[in-house]
Amino acid sequence: MRKRTRVQNWLVALSLILALTIDSQADNNLNKTAIAEQSAKEYISSIYEKINFCREGKLNPAVFETAYRGYANLKAAGKLAEDKQLISIADYSLSANTKRLWIIDLKTNKVLLNTYVAHGQGTGEEFATAFSDRENSHQSSMGFYVTGETYTGEHGLSLYLHGMDHGYNANAYRRSVVLHGAAYVSEDFIRAHKRLGRSWGCPAVAQELASGIINLVKDGTCLFVYYPDRVYRSASYWLNKKSNSLQREMQQGQFELAAPQQADSSGSGLARTL
Repeated sequence: MRKRTRVQNWLVALSLILALTIDSQADNNLNKTAIAEQSAKEYISSIYEKINFCREGKLNPAVFETAYRGYANLKAAGKLAEDKQLISIADYSLSANTKRLWIIDLKTNKVLLNTYVAHGQGTGEEFATAFSDRENSHQSSMGFYVTGETYTGEHGLSLYLHGMDHGYNANAYRRSVVLHGAAYVSEDFIRAHKRLGRSWGCPAVAQELASGIINLVKDGTCLFVYYPDRVYRSASYWLNKKSNSLQREMQQGQFELAAPQQADSSGSGLARTL
């Protein structure tokens, strides 16, 4: 009887030790994950701080962090051109009457352009409120895109976009959601109608800027259409992909804080040529 009791006590003790070990390992893993996440946030913040916004409007740092995470995963997956380090970010949480499209050169840490961009007729009036990936919805689609080839259509030079987020923008090519110029993207239109003009779901830009923008970002660069949607944030493959791309960048010695570049008194090179 005593022997059986000793065995039972031993088994109970062993169970407790195993439980404590498992809990400790789980806590360890959680701590490692938290540390890695904090490091990633700090790393992306260091990149943001290097960007010379100059006289341009400053992009929300939280929006940049979200965009950069997807950009890094797309880059690591080989979806983006190797010879370009451009990211275009359209912040559709902002009024259409503000310059809410940023094109950033991550190699030189410069904002090449900050300008107006339209959303779809079905997405809202001045503010975007509804998104869809359905045919004929005339709504914009949030998420990550990779730019494709150019073509000449009814809006002149235009740019194919390939949606990378299934369930959110994967039908962009089939829906003919493209980057193009439009006369209704202008300050004159805003003054006359109290809001920017709207597209059929395309991220349309000013007609006089379209060719320069398209030739700059074509052929494999990242476009991110941001909207603060929690469901999208948790569902996007490119935001949640288990990738070591950020860790690799940090290990390669790129995690160094640096002062922003001095402002170019002559303005952005892109702005001068458009």
